[in-house]
Amino acid sequence: MARIAGVNIPTNKRVVIALQYIHGIGPKKAEEIIEKVNIPPERRVAQLTDAEVLQIRETIDRDYLVEGDLRRETAMNIKRLMDLGCYRGLRHRRSLPVRGQRTHTNARTRKGKAKPIAGKKKPT
Repeated sequence: MARIAGVNIPTNKRVVIALQYIHGIGPKKAEEIIEKVNIPPERRVAQLTDAEVLQIRETIDRDYLVEGDLRRETAMNIKRLMDLGCYRGLRHRRSLPVRGQRTHTNARTRKGKAKPIAGKKKPT
């Protein structure tokens, strides 16, 4: 099992698919990486040599922001918005949708499980 950017990528999958297990690498970036390293797209991870794995690892470290660094940067961006006290920051702070979605109904993913209100009856 190859370990790239702190993630064990599956051995029996194609390299393009396996690279997408790394946070911050999607289909487009995975294609770019194998193109830079000159690996055929149909090649599987188990068929890679140690030199090719090393090349992939170096390319990702040099050119892309992935895993912990990417998560940290995202968290810092959200924290900055919250510290500024701008509208988006306030929405993050209250765990409400940030991008203008309605909250009267829906938004359950962001708000959490519905809390019952005492004394409120359902209309019959």
